[in-house]
Amino acid sequence: MKKIRLAVLGSVVSLLAACGSTPNQQPAPVVERTSSTGKVVDAATAPAAPAPSGRGYYTVKKGDTLYRIALEAGQNWRDIVAWNNLTNPNDIKVDQTLRVAPPDRAPGTAQTAAIAASPAAGLEVKPLGAPGTSAPAAPVPVGSNKTGPRGDKRPYSESALAELEKPDAPAASGTSVASVASAAPSAPAKAEQPHAADKPAAAASQAATDDEGVSWMWPAEGKVVGSFEGGKKGVDIAGKAGQAVLAAGAGKVMYAGSGIRGYGNLVIIKHTSNLLSAYAHNQTILVKEGQSVTKGQKIAEMGKSDSDTVKLHFEIRQQGKPVDPSKYLPPR
Repeated sequence: MKKIRLAVLGSVVSLLAACGSTPNQQPAPVVERTSSTGKVVDAATAPAAPAPSGRGYYTVKKGDTLYRIALEAGQNWRDIVAWNNLTNPNDIKVDQTLRVAPPDRAPGTAQTAAIAASPAAGLEVKPLGAPGTSAPAAPVPVGSNKTGPRGDKRPYSESALAELEKPDAPAASGTSVASVASAAPSAPAKAEQPHAADKPAAAASQAATDDEGVSWMWPAEGKVVGSFEGGKKGVDIAGKAGQAVLAAGAGKVMYAGSGIRGYGNLVIIKHTSNLLSAYAHNQTILVKEGQSVTKGQKIAEMGKSDSDTVKLHFEIRQQGKPVDPSKYLPPR
């Protein structure tokens, strides 16, 4: 009797021990990402995407200001703020990469190249028309699609089947799709639009034409005391405090302020997409950013801000690079 009780008690203890044990826990699955080279890359340690560089971008150096970067790039500082989503134009950091050229525009629709069809197809494929014009109707190949229903209800017979399988009447000998298309009256020819690949050249030609169309004059009276050949970025014109500083050409004020070190009270006028002029060391600025000015309009008064002597420092820049003003200004 005691043996039976001991056996039953042992079974109960074994059953309770089995119920109280916990199953083996499996480790959490690990997700691994494979790079294009086949190597396993941990998402937490994956390298960041490289910063954009090259034409149209600038890496901030020690001592740079956004206004000077804009001047060197030939752009409006407000545009650079917008292109880079900057909340504070004064908060730029060394080694920061900035876009200093307009974002690429959506490329124009290129004309579709002609595709050579196989002789067996009997099709002639032509390029699409210029954008904005209706594409010519595709010629119908001779001896292809039916122009009307051919099916009708007849009792089956070999003769009826042979008649249904007959092709449409063939065209006259020597007739081709090209000759049929050429026989049709053509619409009046329109001026061919430049191909997408030719657009940069056309834009450059237009910009050069705009640059040549700017009429220049000297921005102030006085002796030239510093020339472009002397290592300066422009010319220095001596004068008296309060003397009139004039716009050397018609354009729009791109900058008016004192945020560029070494230039003092500065006015920058944009004349074309490539050309701008700069007027530095002014005593007083008389125009505002965004204001359109005419050639010869008084824009400032000569002074010596950020300078040891009263003078006007005058620059002409093409695509942001200083050029010799004497090549643009009339002889004196």
